[in-house]
Amino acid sequence: MVQSTYQVRGMTCGHCAQSVTSELTALSGVQTVEVDVEAGRVTIRSAEALPLAEVQRAVDEAGFELAGSPA
Repeated sequence: MVQSTYQVRGMTCGHCAQSVTSELTALSGVQTVEVDVEAGRVTIRSAEALPLAEVQRAVDEAGFELAGSPA
């Protein structure tokens, strides 16, 4: 299992967290998504490393901005 944490800009509430979680869990191999709205942080656990472009697309689709590469 691979764990990656991303900074996401624009999240302000629980609905934001639900939108991001919904889009990211739809990606192939994603097992869990944890969103920390206050910190603007999203942690994804997946079977293998996810292509950054896929994560970017999912975050964009949810209406937010990926602020950097995974940590």
